[in-house]
Amino acid sequence: MMKARIRWRRVAIKVSVTLLLAVGWAGAIGYGALAGWWHRPIAERGDAAAFTAAATRMIDSRMRGNAAFVLVERGRVFAQVYRSRGVSVGPHTRFQVASLSKWLTAFGVMRLVETGRLNLDAPVSRYLTRWRLPASAYDNRQVTARRLLSHTAGLTDDLGFGGFPPGVPVQSLEGALTRAVDASPGKDGRVRVGQAPGSFRYSGGGYALLELLIEETAGERFESYMDRAIFRPLDLADTSFSPPTERDDVAQSFDTKGRATPLQRFSAPAAAGLYTSAADMVRLVQALRPGTRGEPVGRGVLSARSLELMRRPEASQYGAAIWGLGTILYAPNDRGGFIIGHDGNNTPAINTAVRIDPATGDGIVLLETGDERLATQLAGEWVVWKTGHIDLFQFSAELARVTPALFAGLAFILLGGLASLLTPSLRERPAGALR
Repeated sequence: MMKARIRWRRVAIKVSVTLLLAVGWAGAIGYGALAGWWHRPIAERGDAAAFTAAATRMIDSRMRGNAAFVLVERGRVFAQVYRSRGVSVGPHTRFQVASLSKWLTAFGVMRLVETGRLNLDAPVSRYLTRWRLPASAYDNRQVTARRLLSHTAGLTDDLGFGGFPPGVPVQSLEGALTRAVDASPGKDGRVRVGQAPGSFRYSGGGYALLELLIEETAGERFESYMDRAIFRPLDLADTSFSPPTERDDVAQSFDTKGRATPLQRFSAPAAAGLYTSAADMVRLVQALRPGTRGEPVGRGVLSARSLELMRRPEASQYGAAIWGLGTILYAPNDRGGFIIGHDGNNTPAINTAVRIDPATGDGIVLLETGDERLATQLAGEWVVWKTGHIDLFQFSAELARVTPALFAGLAFILLGGLASLLTPSLRERPAGALR
């Protein structure tokens, strides 16, 4: 009996050691992917000219439509590159920027908070009259502006708004909240509380709800409020949630094969319908650069406290902080904060990215059509080049790249553990077995 117990104890120890080694290996691979151990920057760190050259080569090799690229160093434009297929684009050409719209919408929400018309932590139902969240198994009173901004309100719509082409009537905002007819394929499209509020789940519908919240709180149309309260004070002359006119300089939309496609219109422009230019996004980057005491400049639109609040972690994934209030936290900036900004992606091939280090005023602006991932990937390369860290959107790609090593290591550990279980120890071998 005693020998059996000892034998089983040894088996348990071997299994435990094997599992600990497997977990340790998986953790090391995951941490290494997040830390960028195996990702080589596209240019030597600190060499802005080399980064510009590498970025330009990347754009030229993949560009199937239009592209605007601006590199900002210490709040000043270091380089800018514009490429076009057909009608030329320049600093003031307006691009439709998809979900990057949400970042600017967040500025509008925070302005209402600053002026005392909106409480970040009050139930949004307190302010709404035109539409109500449907009853659910969860407490709708836990849906607040803070949670909507950070995608932690428990909404399960998973939107993705596809938009409406020219000539097709646009669904009302209230209709889109009830069930968006332009929901991305396979998405639910109903704005409702389908899980306990508090954990992260991306929700375009949450920003449709924030648009309604702004209109009800400000007492005016969303587009006019954003123009008056945010865009004009920031001197963003090319930026608007209103569709452009025929006289405006607007970048054509292209698919991945370089074919021109119509620009869509949206029930909830707050989530995906912003038009802006590279020049205006540079002004926004400059507005967020450090002031004389290290605080964001903000140009008086929002206080330093509100801007700091927007980049304070509110949601996490894979154990890393990923979202503030309307602001993506891409990677640590090694100065106690984060590289911040927002990306946008929409069909058929609109991809945009604006990222900034608020501690230095360094930033990158990428607006493009014709490639589904070019802006996001190049902005991710900028984060690696600046900080040495893999950003939020590159992590999954980096993890996929090291997956073969992950599984090879796990197989080696598990086979070694199995061999150790099947091979008796010296003490367990019968007498004479060593002769």
